[in-house]
Amino acid sequence: MNIATYRILDANLNRAREGLRVLEEYARFALNDAVASEAIKIARHVLAGVAGQLGRDDLLACRDTPGDVGTSITTTSESSRADAKAVAQAASARVGEALRCIEEYGKLVSTDAAKRIERLRYDLYSIEQNLFAIAPRRSRLREARLHVLLTESLCRKPWLETAEAVLQAGADVIQLREKSLSDSALLSRSRTLRELTRRFNALLVINDRPDVARLCCADAVHLGQDDMPIAEAREIVGPTVLVGGSAHDRQEIEEMLSAGVDYLGVGPMFASGTKPDLSVRGPELLSLAIPLASAADVPLVAIGGISTRNAASLRSCGSARVAVAVCADIVAADDPADATRRLLAAIGDEIGTAGNRS
Repeated sequence: MNIATYRILDANLNRAREGLRVLEEYARFALNDAVASEAIKIARHVLAGVAGQLGRDDLLACRDTPGDVGTSITTTSESSRADAKAVAQAASARVGEALRCIEEYGKLVSTDAAKRIERLRYDLYSIEQNLFAIAPRRSRLREARLHVLLTESLCRKPWLETAEAVLQAGADVIQLREKSLSDSALLSRSRTLRELTRRFNALLVINDRPDVARLCCADAVHLGQDDMPIAEAREIVGPTVLVGGSAHDRQEIEEMLSAGVDYLGVGPMFASGTKPDLSVRGPELLSLAIPLASAADVPLVAIGGISTRNAASLRSCGSARVAVAVCADIVAADDPADATRRLLAAIGDEIGTAGNRS
């Protein structure tokens, strides 16, 4: 038995196990993400299996904490973290480094164990992508109360001024809906909105165009019934951009949920000038959609004709998971910021939770 090798393996197994627990708690309590939590839990069990393969008794026998010269070596950065995300990112980096050490030194004890750690190291790359790129978007989408659909032709004021005003007033999501712009103009506008929404810690959704959503690094793309299938859109946007869709009856709701949308827009709730050809099912459709979406763990967005005059009626549907998407009632107002605040007051805390930004 090479005592130095076992000391290295023992220290790094401990480091990786502890780091994975830190990541799991972040996924579970900070992000409320069941998918990420489960993936990390599986990783911990794989690591425990490798420890058994390497020989727990041998590892413990070689442990010499008092004689470890590294326990007294620290850096200034180790004693300070900006927030929970920074804690998780630091832990993730430690896990990656520890896994590499276990893989390399594990080859001296068990080539099979080293191969299992190599696979686990690649799994960690996917876990990191989910934790720090995908899950935060899902979490923020669940917390959203108000999506503002931005269409320049409906804006009373310049589109950029309108967007900034509604974000300042507390809108959580800007959804860019422009069907007549050239590709270059649409991409340019999307990138401008990407910078703006980041400044306000809001989400950006691009309607209909997965290619533009990916190029501008949007948070999501929104697809209608006549747009490309969800699976094909995912191939274009890549793994970190969310995909949402619209549904107008029970069949479409079930089809969208089966296709794996990250959120679902349901409507129209009321008569809508932007979708005059669709029959209005109103809050009845939303009540039907709530249990279906809840079972699939998919956030809902009520869409179509919503305004300060009728938004309060959606409260009777009774779900804190429902946001609302509003277009003309806000962007066509003389004061979009005031219209945003009045709309948020109308829907109340019964439909999601969010706060104004400054």
